[in-house]
Amino acid sequence: SRPRSLCSPQGFLYTAAVREQGNIYKPNNKMMADELSEKAVHDVHTKEIDLVNRDPKHLNDDVVKIDFEDVIAEPEGTHSFDGIWKASFTTFTVTKYWFYRLLSAIFGIPMALIWGIYFAILSFLHIWAVVPCIRSYLIEIQCISRVYSICIHTFCDPLFEAIGKVFSSIRATVRKEI
Repeated sequence: SRPRSLCSPQGFLYTAAVREQGNIYKPNNKMMADELSEKAVHDVHTKEIDLVNRDPKHLNDDVVKIDFEDVIAEPEGTHSFDGIWKASFTTFTVTKYWFYRLLSAIFGIPMALIWGIYFAILSFLHIWAVVPCIRSYLIEIQCISRVYSICIHTFCDPLFEAIGKVFSSIRATVRKEI
C-alpha cells in the first residue's frame, strides 16, 4: 500500500492507505474476488469436527446424561449381592452404550438427512418469507404510527391539558375534628 495525502473539510491533512488490489471486502481484480469467495465457501463446508467433545455447546447435559445410579438405587438395608450389583451395573452400562451405537448406526444418517432438510426449509422460510414480511410490516406500520401520533397530539393533548388545568385548581384539605 502507498499513503495518499488528503485534506479534510476542516482543513486538516491526513494520510489514507490505498491498496493496489482494492479493499479486502471489495477487491478490484476479479481473480482476487474469486479466490476470496471460493475460500469462504470452501471453509463453510469443510469445517473441522471435534471427535472427542461432541457436545461443545452442552445441548444435552441435563437430558441424556443418565447413569446407572440415576435409574437404579438400593436404599440402606436393602442390598443385593455385590456380584449381582456389579453385573447389573455392567449390563446396564454396556447395553446402553451398544444400543445407542446400534441405533445411531441405523438411524443416524437418515435422521441427519431429515434434520438437515428441516433446518434448510426453516432457514429458507426465515430468510425469504418471515424477515421480508416483518420488514414490510414495520415499514407500513411506521406510516400509520405517524398519522396516529399526529391525531393524538392534535386532539387528545389539548383536551388532557384542559382537564389537567381544571383539576390543578382543586385544593383538598383534611381536618380531623374531635
